[in-house]
Amino acid sequence: MTHWGLSVPGTTLFTFASGKGSLAAEGTGEEVYLGDNKFTGKIPPEIGYLKRLQILVLHNNSLNGEIPPNLSNCSDLTLIQFGHNQLAGEIPNELGSLTKLHHLAIHENHLIGQIPASIGNLSSLKRLSAKYNGLSGSIPYSLGQLKNIKFLALGLNHLSGIIPLSIFNLSTLTVLQFTENNGLKGRLPSDLFDALPNLQHLGLAVNLFSGPIPVSISNASNMLRFEASANHFSGTVPSFANLHKLQKLIIGVNSLGTGGDKDLTFLSSLVNATGLQVVHARSNYLGGSLPKTISNFSMNFRYLSIGDNQITGEIPTGIGDLFNLEFFVLENNQIVGTIPGSIGKLQKLTKWGMHNNRLVGQIPSSIGNLTQLTHLGLDLNFLEGKVPPSLGNLRSVIALDLSKNNLTGHVPIEIFSLSSLSMALDLSGNNLVGVLPSEVGNLKNLAYLDVSDNQFSGNIPATLGTCVTLEHLSLRGNKLQGTIPESIGSLRGLQELDLSRNNLSGEIPRFLENLVLLKVVNLSYNHLQGMVPVNGVFKNASAVFIMGNNKLCGGSVELHLPKCALHESKRGNRKNLTFRLVISIISAFLGVSLLALVVFLCCFKRKRRVPPSSGSNDKSLLSVSYHSLLKATDNFSVERLIGVGAFGSVYKGIIGDGEDQKIVAVKVLNMSKRGAIKSFLAECEALRNIRHRNLVKVLTACSGIDGSGNDFKALIYEFMVNGSLDNWLHSAHLKENGANETRRNLSLLQRLNIAIDTAWSLDYLHHQCECPMVHCDLKPSNILLDEEMVAHVGDFGLARFTSRPTDELCTNQSSSLGVRGSTGYVAPEYGLGSEVSTRGDVYSYGIVLLEMFTAKRPTDEMFSENLNLHKYVKKALSGGVEGIVDPVLLEEGQAAEQRVKHNARASRSSGNDRVIECLISILRVGVACSNEEPKERTDIRDVVAELNSIRKKARFQERSGLIEKEVSS
Repeated sequence: MTHWGLSVPGTTLFTFASGKGSLAAEGTGEEVYLGDNKFTGKIPPEIGYLKRLQILVLHNNSLNGEIPPNLSNCSDLTLIQFGHNQLAGEIPNELGSLTKLHHLAIHENHLIGQIPASIGNLSSLKRLSAKYNGLSGSIPYSLGQLKNIKFLALGLNHLSGIIPLSIFNLSTLTVLQFTENNGLKGRLPSDLFDALPNLQHLGLAVNLFSGPIPVSISNASNMLRFEASANHFSGTVPSFANLHKLQKLIIGVNSLGTGGDKDLTFLSSLVNATGLQVVHARSNYLGGSLPKTISNFSMNFRYLSIGDNQITGEIPTGIGDLFNLEFFVLENNQIVGTIPGSIGKLQKLTKWGMHNNRLVGQIPSSIGNLTQLTHLGLDLNFLEGKVPPSLGNLRSVIALDLSKNNLTGHVPIEIFSLSSLSMALDLSGNNLVGVLPSEVGNLKNLAYLDVSDNQFSGNIPATLGTCVTLEHLSLRGNKLQGTIPESIGSLRGLQELDLSRNNLSGEIPRFLENLVLLKVVNLSYNHLQGMVPVNGVFKNASAVFIMGNNKLCGGSVELHLPKCALHESKRGNRKNLTFRLVISIISAFLGVSLLALVVFLCCFKRKRRVPPSSGSNDKSLLSVSYHSLLKATDNFSVERLIGVGAFGSVYKGIIGDGEDQKIVAVKVLNMSKRGAIKSFLAECEALRNIRHRNLVKVLTACSGIDGSGNDFKALIYEFMVNGSLDNWLHSAHLKENGANETRRNLSLLQRLNIAIDTAWSLDYLHHQCECPMVHCDLKPSNILLDEEMVAHVGDFGLARFTSRPTDELCTNQSSSLGVRGSTGYVAPEYGLGSEVSTRGDVYSYGIVLLEMFTAKRPTDEMFSENLNLHKYVKKALSGGVEGIVDPVLLEEGQAAEQRVKHNARASRSSGNDRVIECLISILRVGVACSNEEPKERTDIRDVVAELNSIRKKARFQERSGLIEKEVSS
C-alpha cells in the first residue's frame, strides 16, 4: 500500500492510502489546494469523512467520474472549486445542504441533468459558476432565493424555457450570464435594469430572447459588458448615454432597427463611455448614416462591426482619429462616397471589410500605411483608377480582395511579392491589363488566386508552379495564350482550375490526371486540340468543361466527343505515336523489372529484420469504418485517450478479434477546428509519399459520417508502446493515481540514438524522398518510441512539399504562415513572415536536441525575451555545462567514475569528464542547428555525420566501462 499526503506549509491536511482497493482518508483538514495539476481518476468519496474541511480546490486537472454526494457531510465547506475537469453525471442534490457555501465552481466539465432546486437553499452563496457543461431543463425558480449571490454563470449548456422573474430581483448580482444555451426565451422585464443596479455583465447571447432591449438599460450605470447577440430582439436600440463604464456592446444578429435615419443615434450616445472597446451590431435592420461623432469614441476603442445592415452615407473623415482601431467592418451596406485618406492613420488595423457597398473613386495610397492589416476586402464596389503600388507595404496581409470594381491599368508587381498572402488574392472582375508577371511565383503559400474577367495577355507564367499550396486557380475570361505550362502539375493541392475563355492552344496536359485532389476543371472556349485525358478528374464528365474547343477528341463517353483516329494524311503523327508507344513499352518493362527487384530486396530485408505479421491483421486495416473505430476505442473513451493536438485527439484502439487483434493509434480530427480538413489532407498526402523506418507508419485512413451525421475523418497509425519523447523527458516527476511513479530515465546513449533516428528522418524528408518536404512541427511530443526505443517522427498535419533546392531562404519575404509550428520550436524567421524552408526544421531539431540533454523545455518560465534555450546553452559551453545538463546524465558519469576506481586497466581520466566531453559535443551540434540566422545552421546531413561520430566514441567508452549502461524503464 502507498501513502501520499496533501499539505500546505506548516499544516498536514489529510492523507490518502491507495492499494488495490479504493482510496481512503486517514486524516482531517480544513483546506485542500490541488488545482492546476495533472491529476486523473475520480474524486475519492472518502473526502466526505473530512468533517472540518472548509476549502476544496481541485480545478484544472483531468478528474472524471461523478461529484461525491457525501460532500454534504463536510458541513463547514465554504468553497468548492471543481472547474476545468472531466467530471460527469448530475449535480448531487445533497449539495443543497451546505448552507455555509459561498463559492461553487463546477464549470467546464461534462455534467448533465437539471440544476437541482436544492441549490436555492445555499443562502450564503455568492458565486455559482456552472457554465460549459451539458445541463438541461429549466432554470429552477428557487435560485431567486440566493439573496447574497453576486456571480451567476449558467451559459454554454442546454437550458431552456423562461428565466424565472425571481432571478431578475437579485439586486446583489454583478454578473449574470446565460450565453449560448440556445433554448432560453421570453422578453426581458421593462424594469430589469432598475432591479439590478449593481449589474456589470449581462450575457444573453445565442438564445431565443425576443422583444425590445429595455429602455431601463440607461440606468445601468455600472454596466461593463452587455452581450445580447444572436437572439430575436427587435425595435429601437435605446440610449446608452449614462453607461459611462461600458466597455463592450454586443447586439449583432438580431432584428434591431427599422431601416430609418435615426437607427444609429445610439452610437452617438456611446461617446460618454470613456472605456469603450467593442461595438458589435452586424446583421440587424439598422439604417441611417454613420454619425460623425464616432470619431470621438474612447481612445481604447478597437472593434467596430456593423456590417449586414442598411446603413447609408459616407465613411466619416474623422475615422482616422480612432488610432487604436483594429477591426472595422461595414460590409453589405449602402455606404457611398470615397474612401477617406485618413484611413491610413489606423496603423493598428488588422481587418477592414467594405465588401458590397457603393464606394467610388480611387483607392487611396495611404492604405499602404496599414502594415498590420491581415484582411482587406474592398470588393463589389465602384472603385476606379489604378491599384496603388503602396499595397505592397501590407506585409501582414493574408487575404486581399479587390474584385468586381472598375480598376484599370497594370497590377503593381509589389502585390505579387506579398508572400504573406495565404488565404486569397482576388482581382477578378476589373479592367486590369498587361501580362501576369513571373513574380506571381512568390505567392508560395496562397490557397486562392482569382484574376479572372480582366484583360491580361501573354502566356501563363511557369512560376505559378511554385505556388504549391494553391487550391483554387482561376484565370478565366482574359486574353492569355500559349500552352498550359507543365509547372501547373506541381500544384498537388489544386482542387479547382478555371482557364476558360482565353486563347490557349496545344493539348490538354496529361499531368492534370495526376492531381488527385482536383475536383473541377474548366478549359472551355479556348483553342485546345488533341486527345482528352480519361483518368483522374476526367473520369467525372460533370466535373470537366471543355466546350468551345472544336479540335478535341476522345475522353470519357459522357463528353460525346469524336474518337481520335489516325488518318493517312497524318503519317508523321502516326510515326511519332508509334515511337512514343515503343518507348513507353520499354520504359514500362524496365519499371516493372525494377519494381520487382525492389520488392524482392524489401521482402528479403523484412524477413531478416522484422518478425512476420499476420496477414489478416493487415487485411482488416484496408478498410475501417466509423463504427469499427468507435468499437476499437471503447466509444472514444477518456481512458483510451493518449494525446491531444491542435486539430484532434489520439486514442489507443484495438482492431480485430482473438488472434487477429492489432493495437493501433487512432487520430480523430476535430472537424469544428478551422484548418482541420486541410491538416488531414496534408497528412494524407505527406504519408502517401514517404516511407522510412524513422517515420510513423500510417496503416489506413477513415473518411465518413459519425453517429450524428457529421463529417468524420481519422488516421490509423502503428501504435508506439513507449509513447512520446516528451513523456520520457518531462513526466518523471509526476504522481499518478496517488502513487509515486517509478522514474523513467533515458541514458546518454538512448538519447543519442533517438537524436540520430530523428536526424535520419529529417535527412530523408529534406533530401531523399521523391517529393522533398518540410515537417514544420518537430517537437518531443511528435517523436514516438517503439518497443525497442527506436524513434519515429509523426504528425504531418503542417507538412509542406517543397521544390528543390529548398535550402536557400529569402529572409526578406513574408509568409502567411506567420509562426508555423509550436511555440518555442518554431524558427524565428517564420515569426517575421519568411517562407517555409528545411532550415526551419533544422532549427526545431536543434531546440529538441538541447531539450533532450538539458531536460528544459524552450517554454520554461526561466526563459524570457532576453534569454532562450539556445542562448542558455551557448553561454554554458564556455564553461559550466555541468550546471545546465540533465542531472541524470551526470549520475551516469559519477557511477562510471566509481567503476574506474575498481578497474586498474581503465583510463585515468574520470568517467564524469568523459560524459561531460560527450555532452559538450552534442550540445554544440544543438546550438549550431538553432542559430537565429538560417544560413548559419548546420545542414541535417552534416548533423547525422557528426552525431554518428559522437556515438561511436561513446560506445567505445561504454565498452571500456566508462559510461553507465542504459537504464530500462
